[in-house]
Amino acid sequence: MVVFIDTMEVTTKIPPARMFRALVFGYDNLIPRIIVPKAIWNVQLIEGDGGPGSIKKITFGEGSLVKYVKHKIEAIDEKDFSFNYSVIEGDALMNNLEKISNDIKFMAAPDGGSICKISISNHYTIGDIYIKEEDIKAERDRALGLFKAVEANLLANRDACKMKVD
Repeated sequence: MVVFIDTMEVTTKIPPARMFRALVFGYDNLIPRIIVPKAIWNVQLIEGDGGPGSIKKITFGEGSLVKYVKHKIEAIDEKDFSFNYSVIEGDALMNNLEKISNDIKFMAAPDGGSICKISISNHYTIGDIYIKEEDIKAERDRALGLFKAVEANLLANRDACKMKVD
């Protein structure tokens, strides 16, 4: 097994709490219905309560090379705005990977927005498989596109995904 790690950093005008809430807690409804309705058909919780240990199935729309993936939520830290999940099943694993683990952390940016640090691709390969640079770039581009789409939606809908204050 080879573990390959790729990281990226994305800045956004959205504060960390709001971006975290949109991508972690609002994902199931926000992404398939509002952000990319033709690309993602649905997100279904198939095991657990949505917290660590839960498994979600994401079904992609017509024309997608990936038909579905299953995500296992590994950890959620609401105070630290960090989230870890693994792709454990589906076409994205290409029969060459055991899993793809993703770590995401949102931090405050000086301008009031946030910086998102992503360990986007902890690829756990089956055997000594080489991961092509174009596959890594395509994965980065998909992640960046999703973040920018969520950012645009949150900027257009100022009251969406705000954190509740006790």
